[in-house]
Amino acid sequence: MSQAAEDDARASGYPAHWEADVVLRDGTTMHIRPIRPDDAVALQRFHTSQSEQSIYYRFFAPMARLSDADLHRFTHVDHHARVALVLTRGPEIRAVGRFDVVGPGEAEVAFNVSDAEQGRGLGSVLLDHLAAAARERGVERFLADVLPVNARMVAVFRDAGYEVTQEMDDGVLRVSVSLEETERSWTVMAEREQHAEALSMRTLLSAGSVLVVGDGEPGSALAARTARSLLDSGFTGPVHLVGTVPEHDGAGGTDGSEHDGTGGPGRGTAPDVHHHERLADVPRPVDLAVVAADPDEVVASVPALAAAGVGSVVVLSAGFAEAGPVGRRRQHELLRRTREAGIRLLGPASFGLVGHGPAGRYDVSLWGGGSTAAGDGWLGLFCQSIPSGLSLRAHGAERGLPLASFVSAGNRADVSGNDTMQFWGREGRLRVGALQLESVGNARKFSRVARRVSDSIPLVALVSSRTGQVAPPGHAVRTSALPRRVLEELLRQAGVVRADSPANLFDIAAVLGAQPSPRGRRVMVLAGSQALAALATDALLAHELDLAGEPVVLDPTAGPADYDRAAADLLRRTDWDAAVVAHAPPLGGTDRAVAQVVARAAAGDPRTWVASFFGLHGLTEALTAEGPQGPETVPSLPGVDTACQVLAAAADHAVWHASDRGGLVDPPGIDPAQARALVAGRLADEPEEPQRLPAGATSELLACYGIDVLPAVPVADEDEAVAAAERVGWPVALKTTDLVLRHRSDLGGVRLDLADADALRDAVRHMGERTQALLGRSTGLEVQAMAPPGAACVVRGTEDELYGPVLAFGLGGDAVELLEDVSYRIPPLTTRDVQEMVRSVRAAPRLLGHRGLPVLDVAALEDVVARVSMLTDDLPEVARVELNPVIVGERGAVTTSAVVDLARPARTDNGRRTLPG
Repeated sequence: MSQAAEDDARASGYPAHWEADVVLRDGTTMHIRPIRPDDAVALQRFHTSQSEQSIYYRFFAPMARLSDADLHRFTHVDHHARVALVLTRGPEIRAVGRFDVVGPGEAEVAFNVSDAEQGRGLGSVLLDHLAAAARERGVERFLADVLPVNARMVAVFRDAGYEVTQEMDDGVLRVSVSLEETERSWTVMAEREQHAEALSMRTLLSAGSVLVVGDGEPGSALAARTARSLLDSGFTGPVHLVGTVPEHDGAGGTDGSEHDGTGGPGRGTAPDVHHHERLADVPRPVDLAVVAADPDEVVASVPALAAAGVGSVVVLSAGFAEAGPVGRRRQHELLRRTREAGIRLLGPASFGLVGHGPAGRYDVSLWGGGSTAAGDGWLGLFCQSIPSGLSLRAHGAERGLPLASFVSAGNRADVSGNDTMQFWGREGRLRVGALQLESVGNARKFSRVARRVSDSIPLVALVSSRTGQVAPPGHAVRTSALPRRVLEELLRQAGVVRADSPANLFDIAAVLGAQPSPRGRRVMVLAGSQALAALATDALLAHELDLAGEPVVLDPTAGPADYDRAAADLLRRTDWDAAVVAHAPPLGGTDRAVAQVVARAAAGDPRTWVASFFGLHGLTEALTAEGPQGPETVPSLPGVDTACQVLAAAADHAVWHASDRGGLVDPPGIDPAQARALVAGRLADEPEEPQRLPAGATSELLACYGIDVLPAVPVADEDEAVAAAERVGWPVALKTTDLVLRHRSDLGGVRLDLADADALRDAVRHMGERTQALLGRSTGLEVQAMAPPGAACVVRGTEDELYGPVLAFGLGGDAVELLEDVSYRIPPLTTRDVQEMVRSVRAAPRLLGHRGLPVLDVAALEDVVARVSMLTDDLPEVARVELNPVIVGERGAVTTSAVVDLARPARTDNGRRTLPG
């Protein structure tokens, strides 16, 4: 953009946050942004390239060229009443979408998609982004005039998931589209997002041809190691090598004969290798390129990679965002160039990847550990840094878990864990997906993607103690000041099983992938000694599993025949859901004959079996036997406590997976459009700092979501207090307006059940004295009618920089707050989310009739929580909302005080399909 154009854009309030890279229906990428005045020439080229039919569909008349007046009108918009977005690839406009406000909350919308791009989903992408922009501008309905023969445009509106009405008027179809997000519109968006993003990963994880480029040091060494891994993996497709010679056998790490547990074939098949002097000599097309070179050379290589038709590139080299400001600029340029070329980028500073395409399994990582098994892996692995990649590959090799795919995102400039999970959700060979996360880029998207993928395959995640709260070197991510528990609750809400170490990650994955899911929590123990049985019993109780009868205890010297009889007895019983078999011969060593007995008993049994066998670790041949569907393995875990802990994690996941999580909450009496208008009016001047809404405006905003706040009357003295009490009705509460003291009866900030004028006057005097003594100043006072008796609860919503909207719930009181007895969830919430949120706090029995107390109206409380969740989800401008307290009685819930802070929205995920960057 020219300097003059930049000045013009700034003057017109150019909304830079509407710019994004997007994935289309076929997995390719484009850039979407607001139109600019300097787009006139490109817009004219776009128009004149269209067919007569497309022009007629758009303008209802022939128009060979746009007039100068039209070009000016179409490219000069105010980004408020007139909005236009363009989809571009390089300098060319490929589609245009625009809306013009025609009345309160209504705008006319129109699209024009290049004839060459028809059928690739450009129209639906434009609608997603225009709808998000329109909601931001207070528009709640799109209107469009469409020729009845323009079936594609009608389908864009019909298939978006919004509420659509249409009527015929004088031969033109008048379409009306409500822009309020619904469960169906969210589902449609998520399905399209997953389909497109999974396809965009196909050249990365389902490549049919591979190019390895090395240059200089240490690039040549990295490329040589990667080339060796690739040639050893049994890949039979074309392999192109530029500037690199595969590392010799056995260099650094194990030789190719040792099993690394990654499920790839050994060196039995000769690869189709081609050596080239220059990148320009590589024939088109190449699916996947791996590049290790000087960082500036990596950036410079992108045009040549694009010329070779490369679909994805893995950058092993460091020297990018982790290397300071110069490196960050270099990484930004690398991302810009790959995005413009339509190339997905893994890295920089990636450990590499493992994929499986039409020519078989390929390993283009720095592991170099070799592999021998056939390409039938079922585990998907994702990590970020090179050290974590090395650690995960080592743990996987030690336990023999069969790897289907492995992705190391490095600095995660482009491809992220979200992209990887989207691919896993479409990858039929996977049984388990495991992630080690050092940072979270788009936590809100992670939540919804993980929830969706967890429905089809179990997900296990390891997060470091500071994940989400600090940005690792090279990771351009936001951080959060909220407690780490928010991330833990996010994982639990999404059905992700949380691991506490790399070893634990693989132990859980082994059980979830190799064994049926537990059908319940009744566990039978078969042990080779009384001591092992006692350890197992204690561990089961510690992990909240149920012991299914007395443990079956054999003599420490028992042999295969004894275990065979004991296992046969177990198989005849129906009073258990899972079995833990513990075996440790007194003289040490590994009794493989006993292991085979256990494996044969477990093979074909629909229940879950785990073992703790001395000398066996992970998935081993000794604990494998032929079942009805092929070989089945009983995982052997290091100690009975670990076996029980992993079994409990598997049982918890089975409960989550089998539970009815309900639909998205949708309480009646919601008016988001009115709420947006109120918020927009308050933020018209775009203040730099958050602003506190006055009490009246707070009540008005909450009323848009069906939340009534018990009125409080400000008073200045005793007489005004008594007069106010007469109006609202005795008995009353007297509160200071200080936000801390107003909830502290112990500090004199609130007095309840004042039943007459004398008591109220006395309370006014004492409260004034007390607040003056504590604060050194006087505060305002309020008189409020007493709410029915009940339990005081607190509902908070926070717009977090990393997580977006975060909802928090707890009971009121110092003890609860000091013990951090608070539950968190990320909207949008389902009905099950709300129920679990209220019931998961430790003080929840207070609501449910604890020790003879009355059972309170939890349903009314859940309704309040649901409404606050919708408010925070709909309005990113609400930086903070707090209802404190919400008094839950035996019938109903009353909000007696509320605070709302507004600020400029900074949400990274607002229903638009976008790529990170």
